[in-house]
Amino acid sequence: MATTSTTAGDKTEDTTDETKAASAKKASTARKTAARKSTAKKAATGKTAAKGTAKRAGRKKTEKAEEPVKPVDGEEPVDQLEDDEDDDLEVDDIDDIDEVDGEDVDDPDVDGDDEDSDDESEDDEDEDDDEEDKPEVVEEPKQKGAFVVRDDDDDDEPRRRGKAGNPKRRVITAGATADPVKDYLKQIGRVNLLNAEQEVDLSERIEAGLYAQHLLDTEGDKMDFKRKRELKWAANDGKKAKDHLLEANLRLVVSLAKRYTGRGMLFLDLIQEGNLGLIRAVEKFDWKKGFKFSTYATWWIRQAITRAMADQARTIRVPVHMVEVINKLSRVQRQMLQDLGREPTPDELARELDMPVEKVQEVQKYGREPISLHTPLGEDGDSEFGDLIEDTDAIAPSDAVAFSLLQEQFKSVLETLSPRESGVIKMRYGLEDGQPKTLDDIGRVYGVTRERIRQIESKTMSKLRHPSRSQTLRDFLDQ
Repeated sequence: MATTSTTAGDKTEDTTDETKAASAKKASTARKTAARKSTAKKAATGKTAAKGTAKRAGRKKTEKAEEPVKPVDGEEPVDQLEDDEDDDLEVDDIDDIDEVDGEDVDDPDVDGDDEDSDDESEDDEDEDDDEEDKPEVVEEPKQKGAFVVRDDDDDDEPRRRGKAGNPKRRVITAGATADPVKDYLKQIGRVNLLNAEQEVDLSERIEAGLYAQHLLDTEGDKMDFKRKRELKWAANDGKKAKDHLLEANLRLVVSLAKRYTGRGMLFLDLIQEGNLGLIRAVEKFDWKKGFKFSTYATWWIRQAITRAMADQARTIRVPVHMVEVINKLSRVQRQMLQDLGREPTPDELARELDMPVEKVQEVQKYGREPISLHTPLGEDGDSEFGDLIEDTDAIAPSDAVAFSLLQEQFKSVLETLSPRESGVIKMRYGLEDGQPKTLDDIGRVYGVTRERIRQIESKTMSKLRHPSRSQTLRDFLDQ
């Protein structure tokens, strides 16, 4: 009996052990299944994230192709990227992941999830193939530090602005601006003006630099290294001071050049000529005199501009001293016009200028500007100025016809004479080449004396005076 109880107890213990082992095996299988399903779901989530990245890349290319003006850095705002990531990872996907981690499922469920993952992968591959079939937009090379304006931009379109309200950076590929004068004024306006103390300081540095350069040129081979280095530094410092003084006074040149516009030279050309005078003023300025640099430089700038106008402004060059006389005459003429209320006469101008009347008239002729014969006239510009000028050297059509008929009639009359007689008449009066010849020249041609040629001429003229020949030519004399 005791043996039977022991055997029953052993069986109960064996059954309990088997139950525990089965439970442990089932729990282990469930954990492995959950791990495999979680791995498969993570792989599917990775593919979904890759798909979202591909979609974002496609959207970026599409937005770049649609935007006429593209950002230089080629990046989207951070908020937009965060929104795209939130759109790709939906709430349902998060719930599916939580369910996989929290539930115990059997192997068949895992296989089913794997099949679903495979189906999703195939769908992703099909969508990727569709995206690859779309034409790719070729990105233009990016440029930094400038503004870009493409050919397809619309000038009237409002300026595109970012979230902060600032305009997006654009690159100008056209090169030079439409208004070079405005661009030049903007550049020279960046340099501050100088006061009297700064002008003196720069002038002292320029003078020291010139002296140092002179020592280097004359005694540079005899100096030691330290002394030569100090002189080189002083010479370079003088050059920098000269450039600074020049750049700070470029606006003075512009203000003076404005007074000479409309006199045959472009405004930028006047500025450049004035800059040459400014350079000369910097080289000649003596700060020890106590004057401001602008007072001294004004005269050099004016001289450079007026000399350039005298040499380049006129189609026909006039000497510089005569240009000064012309300008003086013009000033006096304008002043007398205001005082008298009418144009002054040459005699009045001569008395005012203490100059002979003939000289005044000659200077007025020199001051005239030539006009092109092709200058358009009228509102439509159909006619030109040259069409209204009479050509005094031109032959009237009636005179040309009469002269042509006279030549034909005279030729027919000469044919009634002998070749020798007609030849003498043609050479004697230059009927062929317009150059009359002497009796000696004609005698050498025919091998006879000049007296014989005179006799032939006299005889031939008598024949031409006969009414049978002269009547046809007499009609032209009446005209």
